Amino acid sequence: MAWRKKKYIAANILDIYITKKLLATFFVAIGLISMIIIVFDLSEKLDDFISNQAPIRGLILDYYLNFIPHFVNMFGHLFFFISVVFICSQLTGRSETIAVLSSGISFRRFMRPFLFCAFLVALINLWLGNVLVPNANVPKLEFEKTYYRNPYHNQFYNIHIQTSKDTQVYVQRYNNALVTGYKFTRETFNDKQIVQKVHSETIVYDSIKKMWKMENYFIRNIDGLNETIEQGEQKYIDIGLLPNDFNINQIKTEVLDYKQLNEAIERETMRGSNIVTKLQVEKYQRLINPLAYIVLTVIGVSLCSEKKKGGMGLNLAIGIMLAFSLIMIMKMTQVFATNANMPPIVAVSLPLVVYGIIAAVLVAKAPK
Repeated sequence: MAWRKKKYIAANILDIYITKKLLATFFVAIGLISMIIIVFDLSEKLDDFISNQAPIRGLILDYYLNFIPHFVNMFGHLFFFISVVFICSQLTGRSETIAVLSSGISFRRFMRPFLFCAFLVALINLWLGNVLVPNANVPKLEFEKTYYRNPYHNQFYNIHIQTSKDTQVYVQRYNNALVTGYKFTRETFNDKQIVQKVHSETIVYDSIKKMWKMENYFIRNIDGLNETIEQGEQKYIDIGLLPNDFNINQIKTEVLDYKQLNEAIERETMRGSNIVTKLQVEKYQRLINPLAYIVLTVIGVSLCSEKKKGGMGLNLAIGIMLAFSLIMIMKMTQVFATNANMPPIVAVSLPLVVYGIIAAVLVAKAPK
């Protein structure tokens, strides 16, 4: 009993030691790299900030203070994995891992503090991606739009929007700056039969009347075998859309929290938008990608718990290669989802399933 009690106390001391070292290493690493990235970003955009007279207070509080959560959320799993490899390699290099395993503590028990930290950081990442980062991105992007470059002057082509169950709108081209659509068509259906077709050369939004002005319009009403035609030079019409609704390719997913993202998916699905898949990929990434912390932690501990000739340097090289290959595969499957009709949940889950298998193999081969 005394031996078991000593073993329990030793395991708890080990848990505290590894947890402190791992979390400290991770937060210091992510903090330092964030500062370096901020310096490079500032040097690139400094001329624009100066020429646009960006306020220093806004630059710090609205832009760079909100930049850090975005960066941590995007690359946190990479630096956490590097921290796991670094700490575990240190323990192995000093033969502490061998001593722990020789004392009767199992490899799975040895991994417990690493997995605890991974689970804790994964929860933080889940909260960052779905709550904090989208809200932080709002002032960040607004500041960038005002004082760096305004990305909002664009033209979009061949836009199809379903405004209601029985109404579809099409514009061949939409100019964001002029709030003008060209080659406008609206079709209204009843029991899958077209009952009205509206066409105009241009539609221009009138911000005072809150309506669209059609120019050179043509309206065809169909009632069975009877048809009536109306045409003219100008007419105001309510199409159930605002100017921003035509920016369907410009929905900024980075400013949508989890609830808003679900609402956007539902709305764009109803409209028949071609960005539904992109929104679904973003949703599943926010929910599933935090698991990368746990999978990469298992790989890192299994990989570095045995002494190798190359020591820590070799472990870090292999670890970084695995982490970057995971990121690359994630990007590839994301492209497959948006361009090759791969189901979004499969595209997001597949890389982690593959690396989960790799983690299981490494755990089976790890020293016991």
